[in-house]
Amino acid sequence: MNPLRELEQQGQSAWLDFITRQFMTDGKLAKLINEDGLKGVTSNPTIFQKAISGGREYDTAISQLIREGKAAPAIFDTLAIQDIQNACDILRSVYDKTQGADGFVSIEVNPHLARDTQGTLQEARRLFRAVQRPNVMVKIPATQESLPAIEQALGEGININITLIFALERYQEVINAWLGGLERLAKSGKPVSSIGSVASFFVSRVDTLVDGLLEKKKRPDLMGKAAIANAQQAYTMFEQTIRSPRFKALEAKGARVQRPLWASTSTKNPKYRDVLYAEELIGKDTVDTLPLATIDAFRDHGNARASLPVPPETSLKTLQQLEDAGIDMKAVTKQLEEEGVKLFSDSYDSLMKTLEEKKEALKVGA
Repeated sequence: MNPLRELEQQGQSAWLDFITRQFMTDGKLAKLINEDGLKGVTSNPTIFQKAISGGREYDTAISQLIREGKAAPAIFDTLAIQDIQNACDILRSVYDKTQGADGFVSIEVNPHLARDTQGTLQEARRLFRAVQRPNVMVKIPATQESLPAIEQALGEGININITLIFALERYQEVINAWLGGLERLAKSGKPVSSIGSVASFFVSRVDTLVDGLLEKKKRPDLMGKAAIANAQQAYTMFEQTIRSPRFKALEAKGARVQRPLWASTSTKNPKYRDVLYAEELIGKDTVDTLPLATIDAFRDHGNARASLPVPPETSLKTLQQLEDAGIDMKAVTKQLEEEGVKLFSDSYDSLMKTLEEKKEALKVGA
């Protein structure tokens, strides 16, 4: 059996961490849904930057938007919303079949708003209205400043994908914001059963940073272990949350769980198995968002066994060993959050530069 299909039997949904217009029009996205059981799509500024700058598939649309007098930010906004709408329509059958549990497509707020609470909230509202699809999720980074915006947006019935989570302490704050949002929604008299949310916990980037520190400390025995232990502990926190009286009260009103979503699950270190993170983080009520290369690898030789949960003491022991070796996970995760925000902001800026260049090139060719 296709290992990707077997993930569903373990309670995990496979989402695609990739989107381009041609990938949809060529029928490749539909093929992944029909043959591999793909259940969602995520996007971010880096993905769009690569898609728009990497070829000519958007040139016709960009030319039209130039003729309409749109500036680079408005051009990107239009293209991104159109792509997300198309992806939502392709995945609508999954959304309907799962009664709103899956079939989501994520669009991210402008990364320059990551430290702007009100700006993030306004952008989330705008994007949710603009896409006009029940299966769209607005991605908001899990910065301290964004947490109130996340809670308010959920309280208004906006599906939210909380992204760039690295720290366990921050994940607890995300959980609290999610529960608070659902409680606001319920208090307003609106149904909580229709709201969807995932908490995107980043994986491989943790090992990339920690392994470099361990190499300097001459502790190769601990390399490749930090990211998985961190995610395993997050899953323990998730399980504790959905058993809590606070969530049970919401569940009685129809609320769905906020699934942990494992992001950045491609292995960056060539010494590691190319499906390492995908295999070690398979559990009930989880999502794994995978780039195309990892999807192909997992289809070919992935082992879709249940690897979550693990006994809490197992992951805690690894995290303690890392601490004893001089690894400050709080400092690591803080650095990774800051780098993540900067990476997405830089990708957005690079995309704006690319669009300006395309505007000039297409004008010349007009």
